Amino acid sequence: MRMDEGGALDVARGFAVLLQAERFGEIMGLFAPPLRAAVSAEALRLAWTAEAAGQGGVKVIERPVAEAGEADLVRVRIPVTCANGSFTVVTSVGGDGLLHGLRLDPHGGTVWQPPHYADADRFTERDVLVGTGPLAVPGTLSLPAGPGPWPAVVLLSGGGAFDRDESSGPNKPLKDLAWGLASRQVAVLRFDKVTFAHADRLPSDFTMADEYLPHALAAVRLLRQHPEVAPDRIHLLGHSMGGKAAPRIAAADPSIAGMVLLAADAQPMHEAAVRVARYLAELAPGPSADEAVAALVRQAASVADPELTPDTPPRLLPLGFSAAYWLDLRAYDPVATAAQLDCPMLILQGGRDYQVTVADDLSRWQRALARRPEVTIRIHQDANHLFFPGSGQPTPAEYARPGHVAPAVVDEIATWLTRR
Repeated sequence: MRMDEGGALDVARGFAVLLQAERFGEIMGLFAPPLRAAVSAEALRLAWTAEAAGQGGVKVIERPVAEAGEADLVRVRIPVTCANGSFTVVTSVGGDGLLHGLRLDPHGGTVWQPPHYADADRFTERDVLVGTGPLAVPGTLSLPAGPGPWPAVVLLSGGGAFDRDESSGPNKPLKDLAWGLASRQVAVLRFDKVTFAHADRLPSDFTMADEYLPHALAAVRLLRQHPEVAPDRIHLLGHSMGGKAAPRIAAADPSIAGMVLLAADAQPMHEAAVRVARYLAELAPGPSADEAVAALVRQAASVADPELTPDTPPRLLPLGFSAAYWLDLRAYDPVATAAQLDCPMLILQGGRDYQVTVADDLSRWQRALARRPEVTIRIHQDANHLFFPGSGQPTPAEYARPGHVAPAVVDEIATWLTRR
């Protein structure tokens, strides 16, 4: 049964009051069970603190506004004004009076526009299905004009429930890469992550291996079926956590021709989460930021504890991930795995990236791989985590501004892929 808009707005106003007071534990009581299972109080606190810190701190939370939703849900937008910008909390209220969806929208309705280096006349796109069974996901295959066969790349997005474009606010960095590379005679396959397409179907013991391997390997197999694709020139291109996962995928399929790793994290993720949280807390210091960091430090210590077991509750662990997820991550060393592969690699890093950094992450790749002749490692000094160019101290606020992957990055990747 669908709740009327007036009732949905009452629920949203109560939610907004709790947000303003940063009473995240009480907010959990407003979540429907599937949302409560997916988002912990600490994960919400961290996301809220990061977004607010990146825009100079919250000044006021505006009145909620209802709009058309899906099925029996009413979508509600709650504008948040900050000292240096704004963002919107988007949620959905069900007939049960509970919140069934939640995201922080950093943009004001800005629509993605193609980058100038993309030429839509030089490629075509078609919808594909990646994988089989109930967890198959939709994707897009971009094919250069002409018979080929072309070199190809499977795009792997970063950590989180991303769509095939890695959409974030007004930006779509993986779509930038797909259109830019397809304009330069590289076939590209990108797909929605299973965490985006089927969040309600995932088991409680879901791991990073489950998140990346089945669909990435299926995508490689799908590319091999197309006569326009050179079957011996299929590569992986992973961004952030997708880059971390790429060596694991390549180890499972030795026919993969090579890897492009963009801002691939190598520092253990529980340690990196604390580092990033401290950085964000320095941007907007205060009691809430201190509490978020302190809670994350405790949770990270649980991940590092040799006594961590699969039945440890997610509320005691960072980001609301299960113990199975953290145990799987803890046992995987992406750098050591990559070092055992003999395939060519292009490793790129942004000099302004505060999430994956030169000092904490790239240095590990350099120590293990810098002397390998088939490995190229380069730093794009003015690039942030999305490989968008910029200047000054990096903050989350710049992710909310429309931008594109730097042309030099696209050119370097295209040249590396097509020369091989």
